[in-house]
Amino acid sequence: MKKHILLPTDFSDNAWSAAVYALKLYADEYCTFYFLHSSQLKLSSMSNMSNKLVRVMAENATKELTELKSMAESTDANANHNFEIILSSEDMLDAIETAINKHNIDLVVMGTKGTTKAKGVFFGSNTIHIIKKMKLCPILIVPDEFDFITPKQIAFPTDFNRFYGDELIPLKQFADLFNSKIRIIHISTEDQLTEAQDYNLAMLKAYLQDYPHTFHWMSDYGKKEEAIKDFVEELDINILTMINYEHSFIESIIKEPIIKHIGFQPTVPFLVIPCVN
Repeated sequence: MKKHILLPTDFSDNAWSAAVYALKLYADEYCTFYFLHSSQLKLSSMSNMSNKLVRVMAENATKELTELKSMAESTDANANHNFEIILSSEDMLDAIETAINKHNIDLVVMGTKGTTKAKGVFFGSNTIHIIKKMKLCPILIVPDEFDFITPKQIAFPTDFNRFYGDELIPLKQFADLFNSKIRIIHISTEDQLTEAQDYNLAMLKAYLQDYPHTFHWMSDYGKKEEAIKDFVEELDINILTMINYEHSFIESIIKEPIIKHIGFQPTVPFLVIPCVN
């Protein structure tokens, strides 16, 4: 089945690096890649601009998108792939949601931050906002200047407090691409699992029975982000996957002020799956 991949771009190196990762990740798949640029202007700014200036800015953005498409076609040279461009006057989140609905997007791939690379900040404000609000589609966030590595090991941290079903379809789809091993990590904050946790663990085993997977228990030695970081390094993890639900670990890290140093800095691509309920 053909994949539809959305590549939001602000024409930064970081956005291009994320796009290149996506092209390599889906090298053997039939895909249409959509380069999306949001050129929304604040109404206060527009009121001070002539229609001509607004039109010129839109034309320049279209030209840059067209050049980006040409660069992708010449760099990729893959008969399985084709490229489209989308210029939107909506803000980035609305533009992404519109594109997802219109083009049946399977995955959004974006960089961690755009042209404004604030020092000590891992996630840019746009990325944080989109992670927080996105409910329609999984998002793959690619670290700045990350070189593609075949994802043979995929990590999935869980506390077993939730029952997972169709939320894990994107995880299975990623595992299918390269017959990857799924490494489930549980950071032990309790002496033993509750009855509900035991049930969810059993259901997770059953759900992943056709996929190579292992379970790993780690001691809670302070910050969860440190435990996850160590796990990623020790098992040579290539993609980190999390489900974004209320009171989840993702929610706790994206509540951090943007200007503050965020302790959680994944060194591998980070797949965020929206919760379906």
